[in-house]
Amino acid sequence: MAKYRKLGKTSSQRKALLRNQVTMLVANGKITTTEARAKEIQKIVEGLVAIAVKERDNFETVTVTAKVPQKDKDGRRVKEVVDGKKVTVYDEVEKEIKKDLPSRLHARRQMLKVFYDVVENPDNKKKTAKQVDLVAKMFDEIAPKYADRNGGYTRIIKIGPRKGDAAMMAVIEFV
Repeated sequence: MAKYRKLGKTSSQRKALLRNQVTMLVANGKITTTEARAKEIQKIVEGLVAIAVKERDNFETVTVTAKVPQKDKDGRRVKEVVDGKKVTVYDEVEKEIKKDLPSRLHARRQMLKVFYDVVENPDNKKKTAKQVDLVAKMFDEIAPKYADRNGGYTRIIKIGPRKGDAAMMAVIEFV
């Protein structure tokens, strides 16, 4: 028995397809695809969620001082002239950040190998588009939800054949 389905594609096309569908599943929570693809996606997502659940609390909180530029009422940086040059004025601010321990950092990098970059664009304008951090979503939203569960994080629901080629369609979603 084979370890995976070839899905009628070359290896690079197959990997790109699966990465894209895994990314969309994590970003949206649910996608519709063929049954064979859904089963392959399920393998990948279950592994990623298991990693996130295992490493969700593996960080330490550190307080750091950061330089933040002062801004005027219009949101522009405040500049002052020093030795004939315009220099931005900075304030020092205390911030608390999460510092990953080595195993969580490794888990984060494993996830980044799979996920594509996702841009959330509510108004269909480039200026208002913002980058979505799927790894943070995995650790902060999805992993706590499944902390007490031992696998079975996704479900596949068959929805019948596709009209064009009669391929069996399915919805894959988080439980």
